[in-house]
Amino acid sequence: MKLAKSLFLGSVAGLAAVAGAQAADLPVKKAAAVEYVRVCSTYGAGFFYIPGTETCLRVAGRVRAEYQYLEPQFREDNAIGFRARGRVQLDARTATAYGLLRTFIRMEMDRNTGVYNSQVGAGASGISPNIAQAYIQFGGLTAGRTTSFFANGDLPNGNITTLRFYDYPDVNLLAYTFSFGNGFSATLSLEEGAFAGNRLGGFNPVTGAPLTSTAGQRWPDLVGNVKYAGTWGSVQLSGALHESRASAFDPIDADFIDSELGWAVGLQAGLNLPALGAGDALWFAAAYADGALNYLGFGPTVTGVGASGSLRGFAVPDAFIGADGDVETASGWQVAGGLRHYWAPTLRSNIHGSYASVDFDSDAVGAAFLPDFDEWRVGVNTFWSPVSGLDIGVEVLYANIDVDSVDLENEDRWEARFRVQRDF
Repeated sequence: MKLAKSLFLGSVAGLAAVAGAQAADLPVKKAAAVEYVRVCSTYGAGFFYIPGTETCLRVAGRVRAEYQYLEPQFREDNAIGFRARGRVQLDARTATAYGLLRTFIRMEMDRNTGVYNSQVGAGASGISPNIAQAYIQFGGLTAGRTTSFFANGDLPNGNITTLRFYDYPDVNLLAYTFSFGNGFSATLSLEEGAFAGNRLGGFNPVTGAPLTSTAGQRWPDLVGNVKYAGTWGSVQLSGALHESRASAFDPIDADFIDSELGWAVGLQAGLNLPALGAGDALWFAAAYADGALNYLGFGPTVTGVGASGSLRGFAVPDAFIGADGDVETASGWQVAGGLRHYWAPTLRSNIHGSYASVDFDSDAVGAAFLPDFDEWRVGVNTFWSPVSGLDIGVEVLYANIDVDSVDLENEDRWEARFRVQRDF
């Protein structure tokens, strides 16, 4: 029995040895190498290398909840509004032999109700998807949609409500920036002009009826700037050329009314104030425009004006047809500024204001249709940031407009907003 058991165990051991030797001769499939995400510190916090590439990517976003009160003019006006905004943005950067290659995308969607969506109508609401920014930068070239180069993107303003200055508008453009070193740069930019108003207003020279007319664009706005940015802050001098063109027909000359070329020049500066407190800053913006009023911070119309009847505002075109049939440009100027102060590392306040004056030459165009006006605004806010990226704050603003017209009343209005915002 012992002999048989020994023979059996020996046979099993021999077979195992042979099987192991044969298995060792078989090809073995290697496991795929694990590629970990690497941190990219070249361009600041939050960037990582896209696996398998030398491109650094940062994923960021924002959620904003905002609640507004706007003093109503008429009973049918909305006085309150709710806004929910979501933002997602991607920033991809690659170092090349020709300089930095950057692609940036910022997508936003708002859900607006009440006065955020429409001043009139209690049930007004809407959803507005938006490609806020989408551009490519390659060396000095910028192509796509981003902030207009008329504005100083480094301005440390902290206003929530509207002030009258060129407040970071996003436009489609094609630009080239020349960097001279030591903080100095200059940019030439071709920018869409429809946002800036492309209309003529005034009176039909034969019938005397009010006239507002828009024609197709022929030329983009030509924008240029010279800028210096340093550790103390930044300063930028900007200029723009803008064409106003109408489709209105002049029956006296039996031809279309001529287009008009407008222009604007602006200065925007920001100054850091570390002696006052860490993070404190002062900013200033001023501009003069002739035939290009949007560069003062005005849209197609100005609202908040009381009137006899149901008129809530009036048009702000860049040029107009006078009673004699001649085309004239509207002119105006604005100044704005503010101060940011940190009471504590998590508590800050901003105080700011603006003044603007617009002249349509009321004797030539008729004060009832395009009245000259002056407007000033002043506001203050306070934000609490209990954790990084979270802002909770409230702002109150008072606005007063003085209208040179017997048909429109001077008006003052109060506005307040409460905001909760998380950036990541």
